[in-house]
Amino acid sequence: MFSIIRDAGWPIYPLLLCSIAAVALIVERLLSLRAVKVAPTNLLEEVISVSRASLPGADVVNKLAHNSVLGLVFATGLRAVIADPRITEESLRNAFEGAGRVAVHKLERYLNTLGTIASSAPLLGLFGTVIGMIEIFGSPTASGGTNPLMLAHGISVALYNTAFGLIIAIPSLMFYRYFRGLIDAYTLELEQSSERLIPHLMRFAVPRTPGQ
Repeated sequence: MFSIIRDAGWPIYPLLLCSIAAVALIVERLLSLRAVKVAPTNLLEEVISVSRASLPGADVVNKLAHNSVLGLVFATGLRAVIADPRITEESLRNAFEGAGRVAVHKLERYLNTLGTIASSAPLLGLFGTVIGMIEIFGSPTASGGTNPLMLAHGISVALYNTAFGLIIAIPSLMFYRYFRGLIDAYTLELEQSSERLIPHLMRFAVPRTPGQ
């Protein structure tokens, strides 16, 4: 492996950096996008159960906000009702939508970087191959009757960059698509859960009298 890296020349070093970054991002996203950290099972039912008779206290709401991404969205809605007992359904819905946008942005963190690596790695590999081919055919020995076997070996070495770029790009693109689909599913779950919680929280809102 080290001999291949040495023979491929300096253009392979940006690809090595891309590979390290891609692995780090994939591992980080795999850990951060687990269901227990985004949308734990039965969290909505637990929130409805805790707030069935009355709104929970600030300590419970803060604990909920640190539970998961979905918990943070729920906590935002609870805080909105606690802060404004006369809140309208539209205002509560806006609070949930704002929290949802923040949550989706958090879920998509580093995803653009991974997509950039997936799209740029083949180009970097092709760039390294072109540089290698230029060095091979531009050397004095290339025009002076180079041994065909040596020339073939030099071309194969130049192609290491392209191969390495594809090795990086293919898994990166696969994980990018996987994470994108996972985030879309989580986004839908956040929206549906919020819609179910809104009528429950509106029970605690004090009706506004005409003119208020």
